[in-house]
Parts: sequence; structure tokens; C-alpha cells
Amino acid sequence: MGDEFSRIAQYFAPLSGPEGLGLLDDAALYAPPAGCDLVLTVDQMLESVHFLPGDPPDLIARKLLRRNLSDLAAMGATATGYLLTTALPPGTDESWLEVFARGLAQDQAAYGIRLFGGDSSSALAHISLSATFIGYVEAGKALRRNGARPGDEIWVTGTIGDAALGLQARRGALQDLSGFLTNRSMLPSPRMGLQLAGIATAAVDISDGLVQDLGHICKASGVAATIMAHLVPASAVAAAFGDAMLETRLTGGDDYELLLAVPPGHEAALRAACGDLLVTKIGYFSAGPAPVRVLGADRREIPLTKAGWRHF
Repeated sequence: MGDEFSRIAQYFAPLSGPEGLGLLDDAALYAPPAGCDLVLTVDQMLESVHFLPGDPPDLIARKLLRRNLSDLAAMGATATGYLLTTALPPGTDESWLEVFARGLAQDQAAYGIRLFGGDSSSALAHISLSATFIGYVEAGKALRRNGARPGDEIWVTGTIGDAALGLQARRGALQDLSGFLTNRSMLPSPRMGLQLAGIATAAVDISDGLVQDLGHICKASGVAATIMAHLVPASAVAAAFGDAMLETRLTGGDDYELLLAVPPGHEAALRAACGDLLVTKIGYFSAGPAPVRVLGADRREIPLTKAGWRHF
């Protein structure tokens, strides 16, 4: 593989926008639109932790971008560009980087984003990647985790648990004959462009598991939450596994769907804002000490062995 500067010139400079100054300087220049707040987020992906050795490089690239885009979507922000860091072990084939850059280009075109800059380095053994995203939102209109109030309803977009089951399929723990679950695990769909300001009071994207991420809203907002497990939307493929995979679906993470606090009476506005995207009410927020309760159809509490993904 070529040296750092030749790799940048060959694979990354063609992806840069005017803010990146041709990747010839050590920093980028970006002016946000007037009357808007900057929104910044960063995410990393580590080989054997966030993706499996042998995963297609273009899908790794696209998932790296989409994980960050999902964070911006949860705040109601518009994405403009990103900073990228790569650390590749010696012996990484040149074709790996070529396909990786192709994946970046594909999603840059799909989401209207540009590469602003970054850093390229070497790793001892495993591939390490990170992306820092830059976006903007109208001043004072960002959705936060701390806005939920007792009486607000809990809504989610899409279906929950597909990605967690897809990861198990990729590890050989279950069968995914259609490939649907595997695709959901490898290539999420960030819910960009939803105009939820004034409709939702709080939001988070579901990355570490529905129950755990709901707990983040509860902690930030000082409320408790109750969800009804039988109301949590499942795809037909995931539902076929039945209750045996219920806890995995509720706690597995990597869905990158949106979890929303919505006041009563806002359902019509929410559905209009989401258009054809499935949105489902699964519970409610209340006052109380217990962060998150999961109830069955009989209203008995369902004990869980974990709340979601833990990094440490």
C-alpha cells in the first residue's frame, strides 16, 4: 500500500468538498448557515468489535457514516460533512481501501455530504476507523434527551431488533435465509430529514438497545418509562423467532431507529412528519424512581438480564 500522502491524494481528496481545501491543509473551513447552531458528533468502528473481519469494506464505510448520520437525525439536524480517521494494519491490501472509498462516495451522494478532512495512520493489528460529523439545526430547535415529561408517549420508528438478530446470523447462531436481518445489521437506515421540532419533546437514536437508550432519556429528563413489549414493532422475519428472541430484540442495539417522546395529541402531526415511515406508540413516560419497566400483554413486568450494549 502507498504512503499516507499518496493514499489521501488517490482515495480521499476526490471525496472532499470546498470546506476541505483539497485536503492540502491540516484543518477545514466551514461557515454554518445564518441563524443555525452547529451540531457535532463522533463515532468509531473497531474491527472485531463493531464489524467482523472479512466484512465488505464498502459496507463498513457506509455503516460508519450512517451511525453518525443517525445521531444527527435524533437531534433534527441537517448533515453537511465529516472528518475521517483511518488506522490500517500493515499488509492491508490496496483493494480494501479502494472499495472502502467507493462506499464513502456512494453514501456521500445519497445523503448530500462531503469529506472535510481527517487523518490517516497505521494500526498494530486491527482496523480502527472514526468519523466526526458536522451538521446544523435552526437555533433553539435541536431535539435533546432532556425534554420528556410525565404523560408523554413513547414512539419508535421502523422495526426493532432486526440488527441484533442479524449479528447473531452473521456469527452463525441463527439462520437468516432471506438475508434481511443480515442486511439490517450491516447497513442501517438513518432517519434523516424528519421535521420533528414542535412535535417530539425528546429523542435519541437506538444504538445500544431500546431499553438502554430509553433509559438515557429517562435519566436526562428525570422521568420513568413503561413500555409494552407486545407493542414493540417487529419485522415479519424477526417476529418468526417468537418470544425466545424478545430480550435480544429489546436490548441488542444497532437498529439506528429513532426513539421519541411525544405529548398526547401530537400523533397526527407525528405521522404526517414521518410520511410512509412506520411509527409505533409503545408506552409512556411517568414520574417515578424506576427508569424503565417492560411489561407483557398481561401487564406483568418482564425481567431482563441486561438493558443493552456495554462498551466496558
